[in-house]
Amino acid sequence: MVGPDRSPRFPGPAQFQPWIAGFVGNGNAGPDPPAATSDRWRWSARAVAVGVGIAHACLPDLGDGCSGTDAGVASNAVLAAQGADMRRRELLRRSFGAALAAGLAACARSVSRPELDLWTLQLAPKFNAYFADVLARWQQLNPKAPVRWTDLPWGSVERKLLAAVFARTAPDLVNLNPPFAANLASKGGLTDLTPLLPEGVSERYLQTVWSACRDPDAGQIAVPWYLTVRLSLVNRQLLQAAGLETPPIRWEQVPAFARRIRERTGRYGLFVTAVPDDSAELLESLVQMGVTLLDARRRAAFATDAGRKAFRFWTAMYREGLLPREVVSQGQRRAIELFQSGDLALAATGAEFLRSIQTNAPGVAAVTEAHPPLTGADERANVALMTLAVPRQSSQQREALSLALYLTNAEHQARFAKEARVLPSSREALAFIRQELDNEQPVTAPEQQIRQARRLSAEILERADVLVPASPGIKRLQSIVYTQLQRAMLGQVDSDQALQQAAREWNQYSESRWP
Repeated sequence: MVGPDRSPRFPGPAQFQPWIAGFVGNGNAGPDPPAATSDRWRWSARAVAVGVGIAHACLPDLGDGCSGTDAGVASNAVLAAQGADMRRRELLRRSFGAALAAGLAACARSVSRPELDLWTLQLAPKFNAYFADVLARWQQLNPKAPVRWTDLPWGSVERKLLAAVFARTAPDLVNLNPPFAANLASKGGLTDLTPLLPEGVSERYLQTVWSACRDPDAGQIAVPWYLTVRLSLVNRQLLQAAGLETPPIRWEQVPAFARRIRERTGRYGLFVTAVPDDSAELLESLVQMGVTLLDARRRAAFATDAGRKAFRFWTAMYREGLLPREVVSQGQRRAIELFQSGDLALAATGAEFLRSIQTNAPGVAAVTEAHPPLTGADERANVALMTLAVPRQSSQQREALSLALYLTNAEHQARFAKEARVLPSSREALAFIRQELDNEQPVTAPEQQIRQARRLSAEILERADVLVPASPGIKRLQSIVYTQLQRAMLGQVDSDQALQQAAREWNQYSESRWP
């Protein structure tokens, strides 16, 4: 999924690509056709907004709702509504899991299709030309395994995948983020690729992201694809107005930074959402502060001294007015709005977001600098990744894996990373991208700014890790932690009580799911 980083998207119907494998579909695309477009495309009057960002850890995960657009502090009624919404979501997730398990048990493809079905997330129409070329080359090499490519909007993949399971038409290869992949694997929905993988293939990829695609119970459930790391994009003008030379690089430095920005400029230092179904940045910050989330039995391990310190940190930040009031009611998209309006000193996001700033707020872009992200004492940064997984229902698992390895080989990853301005999971491709960035000599200031940020991203990747493991139920854990932290922020309970309640709620859930 490539789209404006953490900015509003306007999903349309699934976009079937008519120039692949002779499939004639309803091509729903944006207003500017790609160069490879032929008259077989039927352009919809309703545009689908697809930009140049990346599926990011700060975005809501698949199937999760997004925050509202009205600013304000969450009241008891809001929290009650969120609790009711969480219960509805949990019922839906349980229903989804039960239905998927039943579907997988009952369904095996009765008809073998000649095509390999590939589903991706919000890559069309921006990368139509890329896929046309890459998949045409695949077909030359594999004439008996043509590919039918379907691109889906970000929020529809759970519903469409479930429908496909019951229709016995699940794709052979699907683009997923790690949390959703882990949940599918826990229901028996994904193929363990371990016995199918060529010997030594894991050495082609960065070890941290390859390991992130492995589930302790379900095995190797996916192949890593493209990556992004979070940077601190900083408004230099606000720092200068506050008498600061550099932004914070450790979480322990944040309160003093935020207080100085607030007192000297009236603006805010940073925005980290506590909306349960939004960004995982706050949960990742707990890990960076030394908190262990779960133990080996998937029970709560965060009700410790480190956990109490972290909960007190965020509670104090909010109660002191050092965070925007709407962090409890609006998602990370609000951070983007505030930064682009000049009301936020630091935005935690990827280098690819710079182009959006340059387009939407050129005045702010002119005073924006990329700095290393906030970390804890161990200096570990977070990396977000997208993967390619093979549903267990596929009757062409070996071919599907071959396609995944083809799409993620060094040549194709280097090309895609360059076009999408993301980072590759391939070691060889990453070395190529680094060399290319070193050799680049951009002429314009905006291009120089993007190059500098991308070079910094590649450097940060060396000390980046998937901080929150993509284990089943991780989004449920996030909802519980965020909801209790909200209660502490709003003064309904103290932070220690909120921490203990979060641990109790998670353990009740965990014991029922993993006795």
